[in-house]
Amino acid sequence: MEIDPRTGLPVDAMAWDDLAKEGQRIRVTTDKKRYGKIVTIVSGFDKGTDIKSIAKALKNELACGGTYRENEVELQGDHRAKVKKVLVKLGFDENSIEE
Repeated sequence: MEIDPRTGLPVDAMAWDDLAKEGQRIRVTTDKKRYGKIVTIVSGFDKGTDIKSIAKALKNELACGGTYRENEVELQGDHRAKVKKVLVKLGFDENSIEE
């Protein structure tokens, strides 16, 4: 059994994660918060998805702050143009991401 050095999981198990990511309908929107601050909201994740790790990857890649709540990730700033590229890198299907 081959182990992935980055995640520590068996390589066979990781193929199932990719299949689960492809079937989701991800939606990227913006919202205006207090004092006119803009936040980017990424929603539509299935309940089994590890939203905490997705939020961490998005924040690191986009160099911004943010949080995750229930089924969505909230990023500080307007990152609509960049979020899709990062989600595709993480294994989500490009056609399932709505902007």
